[in-house]
Amino acid sequence: MTVCILGGGIIGLCSAWYAAERGFAVVVLERGQETGDSCSLGNAGMIVPSHFVPLAAPGMMAYGLKQLANPESPFWIRPKPTKELIDWGLKFMQSATKEHVDKSAPLLRDLNNASRAEYETLADAFGNDFGLVKRGLLMLTKTPHALDEEIAMAAKARALGIPAEALTPEETAQLDPNVTMDIAGSVYFPNDCHLSPGKLVAGMKTRLAERGVRFVYEAEVTGWITTKGRVTAALTRVGQFEADQFVLAGGAWSPEAARGLSLSLPMQAGKGYSLTLENPKQLPEICSIFVEARVAVTPMGGTLRVGGTMEIAGNDLSVNPRRVAGIVKSVPRYYPAFSEEDFAGLPTWSGLRPVSPDGLPYIGRPAKWSNVVVATGHAMMGLSLGPVTGKLVGEVLAGEPPSIALDMLSPDRFA
Repeated sequence: MTVCILGGGIIGLCSAWYAAERGFAVVVLERGQETGDSCSLGNAGMIVPSHFVPLAAPGMMAYGLKQLANPESPFWIRPKPTKELIDWGLKFMQSATKEHVDKSAPLLRDLNNASRAEYETLADAFGNDFGLVKRGLLMLTKTPHALDEEIAMAAKARALGIPAEALTPEETAQLDPNVTMDIAGSVYFPNDCHLSPGKLVAGMKTRLAERGVRFVYEAEVTGWITTKGRVTAALTRVGQFEADQFVLAGGAWSPEAARGLSLSLPMQAGKGYSLTLENPKQLPEICSIFVEARVAVTPMGGTLRVGGTMEIAGNDLSVNPRRVAGIVKSVPRYYPAFSEEDFAGLPTWSGLRPVSPDGLPYIGRPAKWSNVVVATGHAMMGLSLGPVTGKLVGEVLAGEPPSIALDMLSPDRFA
């Protein structure tokens, strides 16, 4: 049995891994070059059981509108909306309810916990060459108001069985003494982890190739050959690829491929940026999020990666210097040993997160096609949910009952 996977990011690679484990012959089609511009490469590398609230939550739309006037804010929407963006925005508003959050939280908890366990298994199998660090995550706050909100979130986490602890500035410093912090306090999530995404992707490609998985680059899908409710071949710029089953895991570019199959996968690309300090003045041991600034900070080996922003502006990888400046300016506010000059001249990485309107990924078979599996729309949790998504894809491909119920993740839920 052959499987053709569209997309060479972490979701596609994990899908390939778990498909190959089940004995499928796998080919991965990647629209980009072998060096890659995948969103999997430059992200913050966080595995986040703490992130049980979907992006579509009460107050998010109001927050986003409030940020539009600030050119350095962590959020921005294209001022001239397209039909697709308007449709996505309406669906987002309909989803951003307390009921949706309450219903989604246990599912996101289970997905992230299962993915964390799979990462531990992969680390054991790979000799942990991607640097999995199980030290938790700190939510760092500058203001008492933000701290109160994070403490309230910690209480909700504990109610879901997710460990969380509020810390004073002194307790936070004791937990991570290698970095000087100027904060009002923090919330610590001990079950979160971090890793080096570049090393993870490179290691997975090597091991997949050793298993006989074939990679084809610059293979953007341009059409499909179908018959009687089945897809028989993907048409690409470099040829035609036949398979018994197909996995749509193209990240922010998935809707383009899906349209050729008459599938409706409402999605917007959420652009993010990161900069990596090769020789930072101080190196924390624990990954952190600057709460008010919405900036993620992750130690990766001897380097320090800083990333953030959510720009809804189409599939555009260009860099907006004002948004990058907002990220850089936040660092000395929380880590006073650093200065903006530390980041001068550093290259800025940009990547596109695939954001569904309800903040949940699309995973499962669409009713229209009996041999297609969709695995996309993970927004900011693509790396965190990579292994569990791959495992679920492998189970669906093999006709096994999914280990986590997929009803809420159906690719047909907005059809």
